[in-house]
Amino acid sequence: MNTCYYTRTKDQDHSLGIYEQSEITNDPVPEEEETSAENLSDEVLTFQTNCPTCNAPCQTNMKVTNIPFFKEVTIMATNCDNCGHRTNEVKPGGGVAEKGTRISLRITDVSDFSRDVLKSDDCSFSIPELEFEVGSGILCGRFTTLEGLLVSIKELIITNDPLISGDSAKNDIKLKVEEFSKKLDDVLACKIPVHIVLDDPSGNSYIQNYYAPEPDPEMNIDHYERSFEQNEELGLNDMKVEGYEEF
Repeated sequence: MNTCYYTRTKDQDHSLGIYEQSEITNDPVPEEEETSAENLSDEVLTFQTNCPTCNAPCQTNMKVTNIPFFKEVTIMATNCDNCGHRTNEVKPGGGVAEKGTRISLRITDVSDFSRDVLKSDDCSFSIPELEFEVGSGILCGRFTTLEGLLVSIKELIITNDPLISGDSAKNDIKLKVEEFSKKLDDVLACKIPVHIVLDDPSGNSYIQNYYAPEPDPEMNIDHYERSFEQNEELGLNDMKVEGYEEF
C-alpha cells in the first residue's frame, strides 16, 4: 500500500468549506437572498426514496404551499420510472386543530366538482343519499379537485379491487357494484342531487369556497368537540402539553 499526502488547491478547500481569514468577509447577506433561502414555498425540494410498490430507487418531490383562506400544506409527489407507480400525498401544516371539522357541500352544478379539496389522512368521506361512506384509512391525504377525489375513490374500491370487480367476484356482487358505479357516474354528471360530506376529527380538511371570504350558501361547516375515541386515534389522550419538563 502506498499513501500519498498532497496539498489541496484553493478550489478543493472551498468545496470543503475551508477559507483563509483574508477570504472571509463580513458583508451582510442581501435581504432578497436571505428570504429566498428561508422561504420553502419558493422551491421544490427533492430527495431519494424507494418505490412503495417495487422498492426501486426513485425521487420524491416536496413543496410547501399556501391554500387561500385555509392554511399551509406540504405536497409530496413520487413517480417511479421503473414500474410507473405514482403517489400524491398532502400533509397539512399546523398540527391537529382544537376541534374536529365536518364539511357538507350540496352539489347543484357540474362546476362544483372543480372545487379544490384537501382531504387529510384522518378524514372520512360520505354521500348520505347513496348510503356510501369511505373511512379515514382507505384513502391517504391528498390535494385534488372534488371530481378527482371521487374518481380516485371509485378506482380504489371498484376498479382496482379483484374481489369486487375481478374474475373472482361473485355475480350478485358484480351486479351491485356495476349499479353503484353507474350511480357515481350520475353524481359526477350532476344527474342525482347529493351532498358531499368530509368529516375530519383533526380539522385539517378543506373544500374550496367559491364565495370566499363570504360564506358559501351551498356549504355547511361544523366544528365539534372530539370524542375520547377520536382523541385516542389521533394520539392526543396520552400527549402531555403542560408541565412536560417534569419528565
